[in-house]
Amino acid sequence: MLPTIKSLAREAGKAILDVYGSDFAVTRKDDASPVTEADLRAEAIILAGLRQIAPDIPIVSEEAMSAGAQVDVSGGRFWLVDPLDGTKEFVNRNGEFTVNIGLIWDGAPRLGVLYAPVLDRMFAAVPDEASVEEKGAAPRPIHCRIPPERGLTVLSSRSHRNPEQFESFIRPFSVSEIRNSGSSLKFALIAAGEADLYPRFGPTMEWDIAAGHAILAAAGGCLSQPDGSALVYGKPGFTNPPFVAWGTERPALR
Repeated sequence: MLPTIKSLAREAGKAILDVYGSDFAVTRKDDASPVTEADLRAEAIILAGLRQIAPDIPIVSEEAMSAGAQVDVSGGRFWLVDPLDGTKEFVNRNGEFTVNIGLIWDGAPRLGVLYAPVLDRMFAAVPDEASVEEKGAAPRPIHCRIPPERGLTVLSSRSHRNPEQFESFIRPFSVSEIRNSGSSLKFALIAAGEADLYPRFGPTMEWDIAAGHAILAAAGGCLSQPDGSALVYGKPGFTNPPFVAWGTERPALR
């Protein structure tokens, strides 16, 4: 299914860019988070495509869930979709937003597609195979890197950061740079060997991270809770605890 999912992500990305280039309106959901026409257009494209290629797999998607949808994921397989991750980045027009499509199987992500339309970077993964396509070039494999001797590049959320917990967590590590970045693009940067660590203590939902988690794991990284315990999917309410994305196969706790 991966080529089809990548095509869906590109189609959704094109719809997002059509709105991005216009004088779009921003409204607020019940949780006060922003939503635009781009979110809704992209979601409609992705949901229609997924229902056509895999009608038996339930879909948990951000905007549908915000509108009150109820989805039974007890069968163990389901899609997690964030049609526009980083709406704040979209509104601020900094280009750091993504289309996220992930497939969960027995509590873990098994397929992930993450597309950054402005950057034209398409990250994709199935188990043990992660790749990136950039600006029309052929896909190339990506892998997490060995941390450089000069220290780690640590990623921080541009819009959601708990400074005290963040600073406390990274204090034991040798850090050369702290880089701010929006959306789930942070997972892809670690998977591509462009960064090493991403601690997240602010609120997230499962659809925010599923695609990025799949790509990170396939590239040789991992995602855990801050104490090193596993993070699973299909939780009540689909709400995540704090987590850490590592460029290593196991949590590198100190």
